[in-house]
Amino acid sequence: MRRRLAISLGLVACVLAGTAPGPSDAALAGDPGRHAEPGPRKLHPKHTSGGEPGTLAAPLPAGRRTATETSRTTWQVAPGVTFTRWSQTDARGPIRAHLLTIDPSTPGLKIDYASMGSVRRVAPVIDILAKDRAIAGVNGDFYDIGHTGAPLGLGKDRQRGLLHARVDGWNNAFYINRHGRAGIGDLPMHAAIRHHPKLEITNLNSPFVTPGGIGVYTPRWGKTAGYRVTQGQTERVRAVTVVNGRIATTRGKLSSGQPITGQLLIGRGDSAKLLRKLPKGTPITIDRWLEGRPQMAISGNHFLVHDGIIRAVDDREMHPRTAVGVDADTGEVLVLVVDGRQQGSRGYTMVELADLMIDLGADEAINLDGGGSSTMVGKNRDGKVAVLNKPSDGFQRWVANALEVTYTKPGS
Repeated sequence: MRRRLAISLGLVACVLAGTAPGPSDAALAGDPGRHAEPGPRKLHPKHTSGGEPGTLAAPLPAGRRTATETSRTTWQVAPGVTFTRWSQTDARGPIRAHLLTIDPSTPGLKIDYASMGSVRRVAPVIDILAKDRAIAGVNGDFYDIGHTGAPLGLGKDRQRGLLHARVDGWNNAFYINRHGRAGIGDLPMHAAIRHHPKLEITNLNSPFVTPGGIGVYTPRWGKTAGYRVTQGQTERVRAVTVVNGRIATTRGKLSSGQPITGQLLIGRGDSAKLLRKLPKGTPITIDRWLEGRPQMAISGNHFLVHDGIIRAVDDREMHPRTAVGVDADTGEVLVLVVDGRQQGSRGYTMVELADLMIDLGADEAINLDGGGSSTMVGKNRDGKVAVLNKPSDGFQRWVANALEVTYTKPGS
Protein backbone atom coordinates (compact mmCIF):
# COMPACT_ATOMS: atom_id res chain seq x y z
CA MET A 1 0.00 0.00 0.00
CA ARG A 2 2.77 2.47 0.90
CA ARG A 3 4.54 1.85 -2.41
CA ARG A 4 1.35 2.54 -4.38
CA LEU A 5 0.71 5.68 -2.31
CA ALA A 6 4.23 6.92 -2.97
CA ILE A 7 3.85 6.48 -6.70
CA SER A 8 0.53 8.30 -6.67
CA LEU A 9 2.00 11.23 -4.75
CA GLY A 10 4.93 11.31 -7.13
CA LEU A 11 2.62 11.56 -10.12
CA VAL A 12 0.72 14.39 -8.46
CA ALA A 13 4.04 16.19 -7.88
CA CYS A 14 4.92 15.65 -11.55
CA VAL A 15 1.74 17.28 -12.75
CA LEU A 16 2.07 20.20 -10.35
CA ALA A 17 5.71 20.81 -11.22
CA GLY A 18 4.92 20.76 -14.91
CA THR A 19 2.06 23.25 -14.79
CA ALA A 20 2.73 25.71 -11.99
CA PRO A 21 5.48 26.80 -9.62
CA GLY A 22 5.57 24.69 -6.47
CA PRO A 23 7.47 24.71 -3.19
CA SER A 24 11.19 24.30 -3.45
CA ASP A 25 12.90 20.96 -2.91
CA ALA A 26 14.54 22.59 0.10
CA ALA A 27 11.19 23.27 1.72
CA LEU A 28 10.05 19.68 1.38
CA ALA A 29 13.29 17.84 1.92
CA GLY A 30 15.02 19.76 4.67
CA ASP A 31 17.59 20.71 2.05
CA PRO A 32 20.73 22.65 2.94
CA GLY A 33 19.45 25.63 0.96
CA ARG A 34 17.65 26.76 4.09
CA HIS A 35 21.05 27.17 5.73
CA ALA A 36 22.56 29.13 2.84
CA GLU A 37 25.40 31.36 3.92
CA PRO A 38 26.27 34.69 2.28
CA GLY A 39 29.45 34.68 0.28
CA PRO A 40 31.12 35.51 -3.04
CA ARG A 41 30.16 32.18 -4.61
CA LYS A 42 27.20 29.85 -4.59
CA LEU A 43 27.99 26.95 -2.26
CA HIS A 44 24.68 25.13 -2.53
CA PRO A 45 24.17 24.03 -6.15
CA LYS A 46 20.73 22.61 -6.71
CA HIS A 47 21.65 19.93 -9.22
CA THR A 48 25.40 19.71 -9.87
CA SER A 49 28.67 20.87 -8.35
CA GLY A 50 29.52 22.59 -11.62
CA GLY A 51 26.27 24.55 -11.54
CA GLU A 52 25.57 23.91 -15.23
CA PRO A 53 22.01 24.78 -16.28
CA GLY A 54 19.95 21.80 -17.36
CA THR A 55 17.76 21.36 -20.40
CA LEU A 56 14.16 22.15 -19.45
CA ALA A 57 11.72 19.31 -19.94
CA ALA A 58 8.28 19.96 -21.39
CA PRO A 59 5.37 19.44 -18.98
CA LEU A 60 4.21 15.86 -19.28
CA PRO A 61 0.87 14.63 -17.89
CA ALA A 62 0.89 11.45 -15.84
CA GLY A 63 -0.90 9.54 -18.58
CA ARG A 64 2.01 10.03 -20.97
CA ARG A 65 4.78 8.89 -18.62
CA THR A 66 4.79 5.24 -19.66
CA ALA A 67 8.27 4.24 -20.83
CA THR A 68 9.18 1.55 -23.35
CA GLU A 69 12.30 -0.44 -22.55
CA THR A 70 14.52 -0.97 -25.60
CA SER A 71 17.42 -3.01 -24.20
CA ARG A 72 18.68 -4.62 -20.99
CA THR A 73 21.87 -6.37 -19.91
CA THR A 74 23.05 -7.64 -16.52
CA TRP A 75 25.94 -9.45 -14.87
CA GLN A 76 27.33 -10.25 -11.43
CA VAL A 77 30.13 -7.91 -10.37
CA ALA A 78 30.88 -9.91 -7.21
CA PRO A 79 28.94 -12.04 -4.72
CA GLY A 80 26.09 -9.82 -3.52
CA VAL A 81 26.58 -7.21 -6.27
CA THR A 82 24.69 -7.19 -9.58
CA PHE A 83 25.04 -4.64 -12.37
CA THR A 84 22.15 -3.89 -14.72
CA ARG A 85 22.06 -1.52 -17.68
CA TRP A 86 18.99 -0.67 -19.67
CA SER A 87 17.66 1.88 -22.15
CA GLN A 88 14.12 3.16 -22.34
CA THR A 89 12.14 5.83 -24.16
CA ASP A 90 9.14 7.91 -23.19
CA ALA A 91 7.48 11.04 -24.58
CA ARG A 92 10.39 13.19 -23.39
CA GLY A 93 13.01 11.07 -25.14
CA PRO A 94 15.47 8.24 -24.41
CA ILE A 95 17.49 7.58 -21.27
CA ARG A 96 20.20 5.06 -20.40
CA ALA A 97 20.35 3.83 -16.80
CA HIS A 98 22.97 1.90 -14.81
CA LEU A 99 22.16 0.13 -11.55
CA LEU A 100 24.20 -1.61 -8.87
CA THR A 101 22.06 -3.82 -6.63
CA ILE A 102 24.02 -4.57 -3.45
CA ASP A 103 23.29 -6.93 -0.56
CA PRO A 104 25.32 -5.50 2.37
CA SER A 105 24.82 -8.71 4.38
CA THR A 106 26.97 -10.72 1.94
CA PRO A 107 30.04 -12.11 3.76
CA GLY A 108 33.18 -10.24 2.72
CA LEU A 109 31.25 -7.35 1.15
CA LYS A 110 31.51 -3.79 2.48
CA ILE A 111 30.14 -0.42 1.45
CA ASP A 112 32.34 2.49 2.45
CA TYR A 113 33.32 6.13 1.93
CA ALA A 114 36.25 6.63 -0.44
CA SER A 115 38.61 9.51 -1.19
CA MET A 116 42.23 10.16 -2.15
CA GLY A 117 43.27 10.86 1.44
CA SER A 118 43.15 14.63 1.85
CA VAL A 119 39.67 16.14 2.05
CA ARG A 120 40.67 18.80 -0.49
CA ARG A 121 42.14 16.37 -3.03
CA VAL A 122 40.09 15.58 -6.14
CA ALA A 123 40.54 12.75 -8.64
CA PRO A 124 38.58 10.64 -11.15
CA VAL A 125 36.24 8.10 -9.53
CA ILE A 126 38.17 5.13 -10.93
CA ASP A 127 41.38 6.38 -9.26
CA ILE A 128 39.62 7.02 -5.94
CA LEU A 129 38.22 3.48 -5.90
CA ALA A 130 41.56 1.96 -6.89
CA LYS A 131 43.12 3.09 -3.60
CA ASP A 132 40.96 0.56 -1.73
CA ARG A 133 40.82 -1.98 -4.57
CA ALA A 134 37.08 -1.47 -4.77
CA ILE A 135 35.10 -3.60 -7.18
CA ALA A 136 32.40 -0.97 -7.79
CA GLY A 137 31.29 2.52 -6.85
CA VAL A 138 29.96 5.93 -7.90
CA ASN A 139 30.78 9.59 -7.40
CA GLY A 140 29.65 10.97 -4.06
CA ASP A 141 28.95 14.32 -2.44
CA PHE A 142 28.64 17.75 -4.05
CA TYR A 143 31.88 19.69 -3.64
CA ASP A 144 33.40 23.16 -3.76
CA ILE A 145 34.45 22.87 -7.38
CA GLY A 146 37.10 25.32 -8.55
CA HIS A 147 37.88 26.61 -5.05
CA THR A 148 38.90 24.41 -2.12
CA GLY A 149 37.79 21.19 -3.81
CA ALA A 150 36.32 19.99 -0.50
CA PRO A 151 32.97 18.20 -0.15
CA LEU A 152 30.08 20.36 1.05
CA GLY A 153 28.68 17.82 3.49
CA LEU A 154 29.80 14.95 5.67
CA GLY A 155 32.01 11.94 5.20
CA LYS A 156 32.92 9.12 7.55
CA ASP A 157 35.27 6.30 6.58
CA ARG A 158 35.23 2.93 8.34
CA GLN A 159 38.99 3.02 8.93
CA ARG A 160 39.80 6.75 9.09
CA GLY A 161 36.74 7.87 11.02
CA LEU A 162 34.94 11.20 10.64
CA LEU A 163 36.75 13.23 7.98
CA HIS A 164 34.47 16.21 7.37
CA ALA A 165 31.04 17.37 8.55
CA ARG A 166 28.79 20.23 9.59
CA VAL A 167 26.67 20.70 12.68
CA ASP A 168 23.82 22.13 10.65
CA GLY A 169 22.99 21.90 6.96
CA TRP A 170 24.03 19.46 4.23
CA ASN A 171 23.54 16.48 6.53
CA ASN A 172 21.19 14.35 4.41
CA ALA A 173 23.22 11.17 4.03
CA PHE A 174 23.50 7.52 3.14
CA TYR A 175 25.06 5.46 5.93
CA ILE A 176 25.76 2.02 7.37
CA ASN A 177 24.70 2.02 11.01
CA ARG A 178 26.40 0.41 14.02
CA HIS A 179 24.57 -2.86 13.32
CA GLY A 180 25.58 -3.05 9.67
CA ARG A 181 22.23 -1.96 8.23
CA ALA A 182 22.04 0.58 5.41
CA GLY A 183 19.97 3.70 5.93
CA ILE A 184 19.30 7.22 4.71
CA GLY A 185 18.56 10.16 6.97
CA ASP A 186 19.71 13.39 8.57
CA LEU A 187 23.10 13.03 10.32
CA PRO A 188 24.13 16.23 12.08
CA MET A 189 27.57 16.45 13.64
CA HIS A 190 27.76 16.97 17.38
CA ALA A 191 30.84 18.90 18.49
CA ALA A 192 32.05 20.74 21.54
CA ILE A 193 35.21 22.12 23.14
CA ARG A 194 35.42 20.80 26.68
CA HIS A 195 35.16 23.44 29.42
CA HIS A 196 34.43 26.16 26.83
CA PRO A 197 30.67 25.97 26.17
CA LYS A 198 30.54 29.42 24.56
CA LEU A 199 32.84 28.32 21.75
CA GLU A 200 30.56 26.89 19.06
CA ILE A 201 32.09 24.35 16.68
CA THR A 202 30.11 24.47 13.43
CA ASN A 203 32.35 22.77 10.87
CA LEU A 204 34.96 20.05 10.50
CA ASN A 205 37.22 20.24 7.42
CA SER A 206 34.53 22.14 5.49
CA PRO A 207 35.06 24.36 2.43
CA PHE A 208 33.88 27.30 4.54
CA VAL A 209 33.24 28.16 8.19
CA THR A 210 29.65 29.11 9.01
CA PRO A 211 29.51 32.87 9.78
CA GLY A 212 29.76 33.37 13.53
CA GLY A 213 31.04 29.84 14.07
CA ILE A 214 34.28 27.93 14.43
CA GLY A 215 35.71 25.51 11.92
CA VAL A 216 38.14 22.75 12.92
CA TYR A 217 40.77 21.77 10.37
CA THR A 218 43.01 18.72 10.79
CA PRO A 219 45.90 17.26 8.76
CA ARG A 220 43.23 15.26 6.88
CA TRP A 221 42.14 18.55 5.29
CA GLY A 222 45.36 19.05 3.35
CA LYS A 223 47.12 22.41 3.13
CA THR A 224 45.47 25.55 4.49
CA ALA A 225 43.18 27.46 2.13
CA GLY A 226 43.49 30.99 3.56
CA TYR A 227 40.49 33.27 3.32
CA ARG A 228 38.65 30.91 0.99
CA VAL A 229 37.31 29.16 4.12
CA THR A 230 35.91 32.48 5.39
CA GLN A 231 34.36 33.24 1.98
CA GLY A 232 36.74 36.18 1.53
CA GLN A 233 36.12 37.68 4.98
CA THR A 234 39.39 39.14 6.29
CA GLU A 235 38.18 41.13 9.30
CA ARG A 236 37.04 39.60 12.62
CA VAL A 237 38.65 36.24 11.90
CA ARG A 238 40.98 34.27 14.15
CA ALA A 239 43.27 31.27 13.55
CA VAL A 240 44.30 29.20 16.58
CA THR A 241 46.55 26.14 16.36
CA VAL A 242 46.26 23.38 18.93
CA VAL A 243 49.21 21.05 19.38
CA ASN A 244 49.32 18.26 21.95
CA GLY A 245 46.06 19.46 23.44
CA ARG A 246 47.10 23.07 24.07
CA ILE A 247 46.94 26.34 22.16
CA ALA A 248 50.29 26.83 20.43
CA THR A 249 49.63 29.95 18.33
CA THR A 250 46.87 32.50 17.87
CA ARG A 251 46.73 34.96 14.96
CA GLY A 252 44.36 37.38 13.28
CA LYS A 253 45.49 36.37 9.80
CA LEU A 254 44.90 33.15 7.86
CA SER A 255 47.67 31.28 6.07
CA SER A 256 47.41 29.58 2.70
CA GLY A 257 49.25 26.57 1.33
CA GLN A 258 50.68 25.49 4.68
CA PRO A 259 50.50 21.99 6.21
CA ILE A 260 48.45 21.63 9.40
CA THR A 261 50.11 20.37 12.56
CA GLY A 262 47.71 19.27 15.26
CA GLN A 263 44.40 21.09 14.82
CA LEU A 264 43.59 24.49 13.37
CA LEU A 265 40.58 26.40 14.71
CA ILE A 266 39.25 29.22 12.53
CA GLY A 267 36.65 31.55 14.01
CA ARG A 268 34.44 34.11 12.31
CA GLY A 269 32.68 37.10 13.85
CA ASP A 270 31.83 36.75 17.53
CA SER A 271 33.56 33.37 17.70
CA ALA A 272 36.80 34.96 16.51
CA LYS A 273 36.49 37.45 19.38
CA LEU A 274 36.03 34.62 21.89
CA LEU A 275 39.02 32.70 20.53
CA ARG A 276 41.18 35.80 20.80
CA LYS A 277 40.63 35.81 24.57
CA LEU A 278 42.26 32.38 24.98
CA PRO A 279 46.00 32.66 25.77
CA LYS A 280 48.72 30.33 24.56
CA GLY A 281 48.92 27.17 26.60
CA THR A 282 45.15 26.94 27.19
CA PRO A 283 44.09 23.24 27.25
CA ILE A 284 41.78 22.42 24.32
CA THR A 285 39.99 19.10 23.84
CA ILE A 286 37.46 18.78 21.02
CA ASP A 287 34.80 16.07 20.92
CA ARG A 288 32.97 15.39 17.65
CA TRP A 289 30.75 12.61 16.33
CA LEU A 290 27.86 11.97 13.96
CA GLU A 291 24.31 11.36 15.12
CA GLY A 292 23.87 7.62 15.74
CA ARG A 293 27.62 6.98 15.35
CA PRO A 294 27.37 5.10 12.00
CA GLN A 295 30.20 2.94 10.67
CA MET A 296 30.36 5.01 7.48
CA ALA A 297 28.43 7.85 5.90
CA ILE A 298 28.40 10.11 2.86
CA SER A 299 26.05 13.00 2.16
CA GLY A 300 24.07 14.16 -0.84
CA ASN A 301 21.64 17.04 -1.04
CA HIS A 302 17.94 16.29 -1.56
CA PHE A 303 15.94 13.40 -0.18
CA LEU A 304 14.34 11.86 -3.26
CA VAL A 305 12.25 9.36 -1.31
CA HIS A 306 11.67 9.42 2.45
CA ASP A 307 9.63 6.78 4.28
CA GLY A 308 8.31 5.56 0.94
CA ILE A 309 7.04 9.01 -0.08
CA ILE A 310 8.48 10.98 -2.99
CA ARG A 311 9.93 14.27 -1.74
CA ALA A 312 11.27 15.72 -5.01
CA VAL A 313 9.10 18.27 -6.82
CA ASP A 314 11.44 19.62 -9.53
CA ASP A 315 10.21 18.17 -12.81
CA ARG A 316 11.81 20.66 -15.19
CA GLU A 317 15.62 20.48 -15.26
CA MET A 318 17.13 17.39 -16.87
CA HIS A 319 20.67 16.36 -15.93
CA PRO A 320 22.83 13.28 -15.62
CA ARG A 321 22.00 11.89 -12.16
CA THR A 322 23.50 9.76 -9.41
CA ALA A 323 21.36 8.42 -6.57
CA VAL A 324 21.49 5.84 -3.80
CA GLY A 325 18.51 4.15 -2.18
CA VAL A 326 17.64 1.48 0.37
CA ASP A 327 14.93 -1.18 0.15
CA ALA A 328 13.66 -1.45 3.73
CA ASP A 329 12.19 -4.93 3.15
CA THR A 330 15.28 -6.64 1.74
CA GLY A 331 18.02 -4.36 3.09
CA GLU A 332 19.42 -4.05 -0.43
CA VAL A 333 21.23 -0.89 -1.49
CA LEU A 334 20.36 0.50 -4.92
CA VAL A 335 22.99 2.71 -6.59
CA LEU A 336 21.81 4.37 -9.79
CA VAL A 337 23.35 6.51 -12.52
CA VAL A 338 21.28 7.97 -15.36
CA ASP A 339 23.31 9.35 -18.26
CA GLY A 340 22.40 12.75 -19.67
CA ARG A 341 23.28 15.60 -22.03
CA GLN A 342 23.71 13.04 -24.81
CA GLN A 343 21.77 12.07 -27.90
CA GLY A 344 21.07 8.60 -26.54
CA SER A 345 20.18 9.75 -23.01
CA ARG A 346 18.53 13.09 -22.18
CA GLY A 347 19.00 12.86 -18.40
CA TYR A 348 16.33 12.93 -15.71
CA THR A 349 14.47 15.49 -13.67
CA MET A 350 14.48 15.10 -9.89
CA VAL A 351 10.89 13.82 -9.93
CA GLU A 352 11.72 11.26 -12.62
CA LEU A 353 14.72 10.13 -10.59
CA ALA A 354 12.58 9.71 -7.48
CA ASP A 355 9.91 7.83 -9.44
CA LEU A 356 12.51 5.42 -10.80
CA MET A 357 14.00 4.80 -7.35
CA ILE A 358 10.51 3.95 -6.09
CA ASP A 359 9.96 1.58 -9.02
CA LEU A 360 13.28 -0.13 -8.26
CA GLY A 361 12.11 -0.78 -4.68
CA ALA A 362 13.65 2.06 -2.68
CA ASP A 363 11.83 3.19 0.46
CA GLU A 364 14.55 5.80 1.09
CA ALA A 365 16.69 7.52 -1.53
CA ILE A 366 18.98 10.51 -1.77
CA ASN A 367 20.39 12.53 -4.65
CA LEU A 368 24.19 12.57 -5.01
CA ASP A 369 26.21 14.93 -7.19
CA GLY A 370 25.10 14.92 -10.82
CA GLY A 371 25.96 16.47 -14.14
CA GLY A 372 29.48 15.84 -15.34
CA SER A 373 30.29 14.22 -12.01
CA SER A 374 27.90 11.27 -12.55
CA THR A 375 30.18 8.25 -12.94
CA MET A 376 29.67 4.55 -12.25
CA VAL A 377 32.67 2.23 -12.01
CA GLY A 378 32.64 -1.54 -11.62
CA LYS A 379 33.92 -4.83 -12.90
CA ASN A 380 32.86 -5.38 -16.49
CA ARG A 381 32.05 -8.71 -18.14
CA ASP A 382 35.78 -9.40 -18.46
CA GLY A 383 36.29 -8.92 -14.71
CA LYS A 384 38.20 -5.65 -15.14
CA VAL A 385 37.31 -2.51 -13.19
CA ALA A 386 36.15 0.09 -15.71
CA VAL A 387 33.80 3.04 -16.18
CA LEU A 388 30.39 1.49 -16.89
CA ASN A 389 28.38 4.58 -17.89
CA LYS A 390 29.06 7.44 -20.30
CA PRO A 391 29.99 10.60 -18.34
CA SER A 392 28.49 13.68 -20.00
CA ASP A 393 31.81 15.53 -20.36
CA GLY A 394 33.17 12.70 -22.52
CA PHE A 395 35.69 11.90 -19.78
CA GLN A 396 35.72 11.42 -16.01
CA ARG A 397 35.38 14.62 -14.02
CA TRP A 398 37.71 14.93 -11.02
CA VAL A 399 35.56 14.72 -7.89
CA ALA A 400 36.04 14.92 -4.13
CA ASN A 401 34.88 11.50 -2.95
CA ALA A 402 32.97 8.36 -3.82
CA LEU A 403 30.72 5.63 -2.49
CA GLU A 404 32.59 2.36 -2.87
CA VAL A 405 31.98 -1.39 -2.66
CA THR A 406 34.81 -3.73 -1.69
CA TYR A 407 34.84 -7.51 -1.57
CA THR A 408 37.21 -9.92 0.14
CA LYS A 409 36.53 -13.63 -0.26
CA PRO A 410 35.85 -15.08 3.21
CA GLY A 411 38.81 -17.06 4.50
CA SER A 412 41.31 -15.46 2.12
